[in-house]
Amino acid sequence: MKIMTLLTLLIGIAFPVTVFSETLEIDINGMTCAFCVDSLQRKLGKLPEIAQVDVSLKNKKVRIDTGDEKADIDAIKQAIIDSGFTPVKVHVK
Repeated sequence: MKIMTLLTLLIGIAFPVTVFSETLEIDINGMTCAFCVDSLQRKLGKLPEIAQVDVSLKNKKVRIDTGDEKADIDAIKQAIIDSGFTPVKVHVK
């Protein structure tokens, strides 16, 4: 299982993904309280390509609307990691 996770991360780093005007839903590990939600929402809200952020502690997910901008999923993942959390899976809607 750890090897599969490592391979997934390495593939993500080697092949950056850019999405245009999409809604992203990202599963997050490590959120435990309202402060976690607030800090992650503020961090992601500072990214220029993000129009709206909704962080759910209950569902352990982040929903991001990119508006008319293109979103660099790798930059979003890195912002989540920099906030102290782990992005698990990205769903493009």
